[in-house]
Amino acid sequence: MKGIILAGGNGTRLSPITPTTHKQLLPVYDKPMIYYPLSVLMLAGIRDILIISSPDALPVLRRLLGDGGDLGLRLSYAEQPVPRGDGDALIIGADYVGDDPVALILGDNIFDGAGLPLLLRQAAAGHPGCLLFGYQVPDPERFGVAEVDAGGRLISLEEKPRLPKSDLAATGLYFYDGEAVEIARDLKPSWRGELEITDVNRAYLEAGRARVVTLDRRSHAWFDAGTPDALLDAGRYVRLARQRHGRSVGCVEEVALRMGYIDAEWCQVLGERLGASAYGAHVRWVADEAAGAQIRRAG
Repeated sequence: MKGIILAGGNGTRLSPITPTTHKQLLPVYDKPMIYYPLSVLMLAGIRDILIISSPDALPVLRRLLGDGGDLGLRLSYAEQPVPRGDGDALIIGADYVGDDPVALILGDNIFDGAGLPLLLRQAAAGHPGCLLFGYQVPDPERFGVAEVDAGGRLISLEEKPRLPKSDLAATGLYFYDGEAVEIARDLKPSWRGELEITDVNRAYLEAGRARVVTLDRRSHAWFDAGTPDALLDAGRYVRLARQRHGRSVGCVEEVALRMGYIDAEWCQVLGERLGASAYGAHVRWVADEAAGAQIRRAG
């Protein structure tokens, strides 16, 4: 399965922060925002990933992440010259994806929770149609709202409805079979000239081939960190997880180690490169713990 991170857009909801820096490079507590969607795809077992962003942001993202080799990944990059909707990612990435299954995640979405890695790997294992991730919210009228039956089949999908049919917000994480690119190509842009990912999902819905995995808010967290309040809330959540539970949400080096993409020795090298930062200390600690576990197993 291929992966796409759509890290484009102008970040207007975060103005006046974003005119001088790109949204996906903003810090969410101790790391750039782009680390969080990248870690989600890595946890799903996806190692071949395309990052789509604006022409001015791509050089900085390349300097930050390189070709992905340090993390056991294969990263590619593509331009979205102007924002043309989330569904445009499938058109830009058409040659990259081909007819392979693909997971698409929006660059400002942050996920965490018990059992999330297993849910992601099950989603990436492949199935016909599309699989969305829904999250229970108290204010569904602010989001795209998914209505599902008892078996998780998607039966309706509405954008910011005045009278929501459920409390299930459609998050910015989508798993598609090999037909997604062709479906996107056949759709007409909206009146704003944008290709909406909701229309891609509706095409699968109308064919009876769309399902939803519901993330219970009692055991999972989801942030659309594209507003000042959500960005602050996400940073507080990540800080609390680190200080109270010793977990570094979105730590790509740790995920690479846990997934077997790199070994403990290389993780230690990556931690040393990060210098005296608390983030670097955590990466080194994770590497030490993994190396110690290997010694104990060998003994």
